[in-house]
Amino acid sequence: MREINIALASGILFFASYFSLQSHYLSDSGDGTRLRAFSTTQSKQQQQKAAQNIFLLSDEQITKQLRNLEESYYVNRGKGVVRYDISQLPSNSPIEDDRSEAVVTVPTKDGNTDFYFWGIYDGHSGYYTSLKLRDELISHVVHALGAEYKQDPEDPSSGARLIPTPEVIDEAIKRGFLHLDHEIVQEGLTQLFEDPNNKERALRALPAASGACGLLTFYDSSSQLLRVAVTGDSRAVLGSLNADGQWTAKSLSVDQTGDNPEEVERIKAEHPGEATCVRNGRVLGSLQPTRAFGDFRYKLKEINGKAIDSLPEHLKVYFRSPPKNSLTPPYVTAEPVVTTTKIDPSKRDFVVIGSDGLYELLSNEEIVGLVVKWMEKNSVTKTKTPTSTEEKRWSGLFSGSDDKKLPRVLDVSDEKYRDFQRPAFRNKKVSEQHEYLLEDTNVSTHLIRNALSLGGSKEYVSTLVSIPSPTSRKYRDDLTVTVVFFGDGTPDDAGKLEVNIPATKNGLAEEAKL
Repeated sequence: MREINIALASGILFFASYFSLQSHYLSDSGDGTRLRAFSTTQSKQQQQKAAQNIFLLSDEQITKQLRNLEESYYVNRGKGVVRYDISQLPSNSPIEDDRSEAVVTVPTKDGNTDFYFWGIYDGHSGYYTSLKLRDELISHVVHALGAEYKQDPEDPSSGARLIPTPEVIDEAIKRGFLHLDHEIVQEGLTQLFEDPNNKERALRALPAASGACGLLTFYDSSSQLLRVAVTGDSRAVLGSLNADGQWTAKSLSVDQTGDNPEEVERIKAEHPGEATCVRNGRVLGSLQPTRAFGDFRYKLKEINGKAIDSLPEHLKVYFRSPPKNSLTPPYVTAEPVVTTTKIDPSKRDFVVIGSDGLYELLSNEEIVGLVVKWMEKNSVTKTKTPTSTEEKRWSGLFSGSDDKKLPRVLDVSDEKYRDFQRPAFRNKKVSEQHEYLLEDTNVSTHLIRNALSLGGSKEYVSTLVSIPSPTSRKYRDDLTVTVVFFGDGTPDDAGKLEVNIPATKNGLAEEAKL
């Protein structure tokens, strides 16, 4: 477990501890520069050759691919979260998705509370922006929140913090998002223009050239409030039981794309008289998400009076000119929409957060149904034989069934957003009860496998996983999924996270870093 102290700009220590877990599959050079920063994509000839030589992988190879980036953790802190699973499946090479997680302990007048963060970052036009978000978004939000959780003036020696209003918390999250995007776009490009031949500055500016959608979930164990901040088209879906004992699916975020009428109207209102500001469901006829980090081409035309076109030729391959119909930028913002939902850990709620590649293939109802079916076979908590009250509750709720179909799940999301949030690559009725595959101990891997199965077909999974990059991008996107299980687990003495070895990277787990 890695522990990091974070101090505010004022010099006052805000959080007692900050634990973070991140993927470490990227290698660094001695000076901290990412070695793959200037990697080139495959040539057209290489792509054609790859498309002509597609061989189906064996079942064992398919499972190895699906499990290659999976991780699972038991949360032994007794603060409303009992477990979370993560899994990724690349389509791009390298993968353009990324993710990060953190637990922050905050001293308040009512005792210590845990802040849990889970983030998913869906990159496009490269991985540079999503990598930046992985490394820095949570810390920017933590810093912004820290400025609002002010020290108790009546008891300054205790270090306890006063809890701000919900509106102040939401605005702090938004500030964290916008500050990071300003750092990426404005500061990154300003430094590049000051010395365009400086390789280090060029590397630092790359997150402005690519783009990424960002979704950050923030759970406060004291208030039991789950906040979802979304910039772009990643999505969070809550699975829970209603008073009638029926499973429900509720989208906690709304996709921000050119298919969202509210987003289209917002952009048109900001750019009156510009008929092409949103065209064919895309910003300026090109970018599908209407909110994103990076993507400088849709946010500015010049830096301090210098046009992007004035950059040296060797940089223009990365820093392309803005679209011709870009008249009054910015057209795209990184400001998130924040929603708040009350969680009752005793009801065994769970939340699924995923990049849009998941929701292009599965509906909200199917996702919740697949998690429920997985829970019928697999133990969410560490002990397989129920002994404690907590474990018996889980076992009682999810007793196995012989039904080969998914359970009926009621979508209780806002009706006005349902139609354009249906799976884009599917032509099936949502009312149909599809078959499913049940082969994985990691629930996020289980969701990815079933997303590729198109209703329980192993042949579809085999085909879609076997297609190599970049040809695979014609059929599926990068897939990143995190599933969080809420519950009243009992803390252990250390209160740490524990790697769930059978559900982590083919059973070869590293030490938990969160």
